Amino acid sequence: MRVLFIGNSHTYFNDMPHIFKQICQENNIDMEVTMLARGYKGLDYHCKEPQTRFNILYGNYDIVVLQHLQSGFDKEVLHNSTKKLKEWINISGAKPILYMTWTLKDERDKQLELTEGYKEVGEKLGIEVAPVGEVWWRYFDKYPEDILYFKDDKHASPLGSTLAAYTIFNVIFKKKANTEDKICKRINEMI
Repeated sequence: MRVLFIGNSHTYFNDMPHIFKQICQENNIDMEVTMLARGYKGLDYHCKEPQTRFNILYGNYDIVVLQHLQSGFDKEVLHNSTKKLKEWINISGAKPILYMTWTLKDERDKQLELTEGYKEVGEKLGIEVAPVGEVWWRYFDKYPEDILYFKDDKHASPLGSTLAAYTIFNVIFKKKANTEDKICKRINEMI
């Protein structure tokens, strides 16, 4: 299976696609991942990049995971950009997944807007949403001693990136990843 991840630092921090690949390998799933990610850029940026179109159309991907800006979130931009990318994804025969992120640590009140925006766009365009932001805050509340945030209180720690990868795995494969790791079992509880 081949998965293309398109996004920004919430995708490339801690090489989250590689963590996803490792989870797949631990679950006996042969996986190749590719990442197109640029810091502080949304899906509108990726729509204009020739390499995005080329990779989607000719990369022989099974799944394309789309992640938009978290700060300065704009539902209309998410909708229009995702719609354009979905056109290319449909031509390629791949399946799109929207990767919903989390908010800054001190802007939790904005998570509802982010969550509703991703879900609304997903529903309108017929795209499944990986609810990483929702899982993030459930985990944060239940296990406050575990560090999900990087020291900037915006990006993911290695644990936060692992949580994102497990959530995306669950959405793609319709099951929780097998794991013996105590922390990863906690993540699975929250999904």
